[in-house]
Amino acid sequence: MTPAFDFVHPWVLALLPLALLPLLRRRGDTLPFAHAAWLPPQRIGRAIGLSWRGLAVLALAGIIVGLAGPGCAQTQLARTGHGMEILILLDRSGSMNSAIVAQGEQAALRTQGNTKADAARELLMRFVEQRPDDRYAFVMFSTSPLRVLPFTERKQAILAGIAATGIGRGLMNTDIGRAMLAAIGEFDGRPYSGSRIIMLVSDGGAQLDAGTRKRIETGLARNRIALYWIYLRTGNSPSLHTEAPDDGSAQEIALHRFFQGLGTPYRAYEAEDASAMAAAIAAVGRQQNLPLTFMERVPRKDDSRHFFGAALVCCGLLLCCRGLQLRSWT
Repeated sequence: MTPAFDFVHPWVLALLPLALLPLLRRRGDTLPFAHAAWLPPQRIGRAIGLSWRGLAVLALAGIIVGLAGPGCAQTQLARTGHGMEILILLDRSGSMNSAIVAQGEQAALRTQGNTKADAARELLMRFVEQRPDDRYAFVMFSTSPLRVLPFTERKQAILAGIAATGIGRGLMNTDIGRAMLAAIGEFDGRPYSGSRIIMLVSDGGAQLDAGTRKRIETGLARNRIALYWIYLRTGNSPSLHTEAPDDGSAQEIALHRFFQGLGTPYRAYEAEDASAMAAAIAAVGRQQNLPLTFMERVPRKDDSRHFFGAALVCCGLLLCCRGLQLRSWT
């Protein structure tokens, strides 16, 4: 769709008739002569005189139109690529500040920091940089979810949002139920245009009540969202594949079993160190790469500089004409 041409201050265009003022002859522009018939014809002089007035009209018109703020209105363009709509749901609770260390020379990534939060932040930023065609949204959570960015195709914006999680420390408690519902809500009302996933990056689990479970299951199915859990397992944290009694004593295992029972696609990746975390995120990147159609918002384009530039050129040419003008008989 071709964007419409508009003006920020259209009322300024009412001053356009003032651009015709240079066409009015002034007595100061004439030189007295005893007998005008004795003057030889000056075609070049007449051409310069007409050019002088034309340049003055164009200069005034360019200034007035430029002040009106011409430009192309904001619009939306349909784009098609290969990728996903990815919502990154990052745990920012206090437990994410515990240490994680890459093991051996074969580690996929040497993290800049030494905590799970540092490793997750660096790996997520690399993940975003390697998938330029995806659309991202970002939500982080501890006791409550915090919406950082809605869905955007601007890679630099999502990278800045992820980098900002390095400021401060999270709270001790974690509410994954509220975080999941907030993440699902980001997809509500959006037209389905391609593969969708929620990438949950967390080191803990939760025992969800029946109402929250039902709302999560219904929301994932309604919006056709796949769920990927990158489980940052350290210390005495249980493995998701451990045979444990279903009594809620191991919240991570309880959450994993709930996700397994969903009717939507679900995958879990355990990461015990930086290299395992890098491998898990790389595996997520290989899962889905389907055609993705989205609307890109194109901001308004201001064209006033072109009119001001044309007026500036006309003023420069007027100065040249002024230098060639005869001011007195010698």
